[in-house]
Amino acid sequence: MFGFKKRRREKLRNQSFPPVWLEIIEKNVPIYHRLPEPDQKELQGHILVFLAEKNFEGCGGLELTDDIKITIAAQACILLLHRQTDYYPGLYSILVYPGAFIARGYVEFAPGYYGETEQVHLGESWKRGALILSWDDVLANAGDVHDGHNVVLHEFAHQLDSEDGRANGAPPLPRRSMYVAWARILEKDYAKLQKDAEEGRPTVLDEYGATNPAEFFAVATECFFEKPVQLQRQHPELYEKLKLYYQQDPAEEQLGIRN
Repeated sequence: MFGFKKRRREKLRNQSFPPVWLEIIEKNVPIYHRLPEPDQKELQGHILVFLAEKNFEGCGGLELTDDIKITIAAQACILLLHRQTDYYPGLYSILVYPGAFIARGYVEFAPGYYGETEQVHLGESWKRGALILSWDDVLANAGDVHDGHNVVLHEFAHQLDSEDGRANGAPPLPRRSMYVAWARILEKDYAKLQKDAEEGRPTVLDEYGATNPAEFFAVATECFFEKPVQLQRQHPELYEKLKLYYQQDPAEEQLGIRN
């Protein structure tokens, strides 16, 4: 079965990439232009596999288009470059709303007392099954590659984090020996962000990352790809760990474009 899946995926990656899809990426995903040509080609192959394996559903009256699917798939697959991947194995459906959506849940107001809450969300990632996105925010975030906010990168980072069944800020790493250094550095920078948020100090990392380790990893991923130079300067060890995990160096790519 695994051999069949590998061959099928290889066949998909080797297919010609539709020119109209490339036009969508070049228009909606400017981060694509920062990638070296071999990475662009690899990304196209990943997109072909991703679209063949994942189900997209329009919600709240949204009519799905190639613009929507390609824009989301391109950003999700940037996280897969240069790495062995099973293409987000726990994810089956991407649900897309026209804009921000209401998510209902429960919160403990007092010991043993729970109440239903409603919150406005731009995205939501489940450990198994589905991921939810606001199309308005997908498009807006994709268009600004320097603000450090990208709902697709954020939610798909949660998917990577959850691949071992736990969302704890530590995605499955290639070697067991890597976990000690990973935990030390992420815990240190996570504690720093919490302290900065409490004391109102500005930081390159969005203070939402101080919520818990899983959110810290997702926020750090956004920053790694969108504010790589600033992240490298302010959190050099964190940057190096993310560089090792993602097998990419967006700071070098960004500086190369400037030069």
